[in-house]
Amino acid sequence: MASNAVRITRQVKPLISSTPEDARVRVLSLYKAWYRHIPYMCKDFDVQVNVDQCRDQLRRNFKKNAHLKDIRVIDMLVVKGQSDLKEVVEHWQQVPHIMEKWFQKDKPTETEKPKDFISKFLNGLD
Repeated sequence: MASNAVRITRQVKPLISSTPEDARVRVLSLYKAWYRHIPYMCKDFDVQVNVDQCRDQLRRNFKKNAHLKDIRVIDMLVVKGQSDLKEVVEHWQQVPHIMEKWFQKDKPTETEKPKDFISKFLNGLD
């Protein structure tokens, strides 16, 4: 029985980092790059928030994923973060994209859609 389990499982190569320390270094360098670029982002895009609020949100976003231990997941998030940073640096993202990604908690919540026939009919839904 144990031999079947060994045959079924397979080794998965890490994306970029080979050790947890290597992944940690990549995360910290991404954090520093974002931290250094935030003043330029606020000035160039003229967002409605100041530099300190952006840096607080950056810190919250990184701490939200601090519990992760899988190197492949960490590498995937680092690659996503690097691509987001490149999009902001190259001005491929605009103010609505930045505000939606960073400050989505300010978005009003949607009201619950009606579920029964009469409520849908009265609201003009299918």
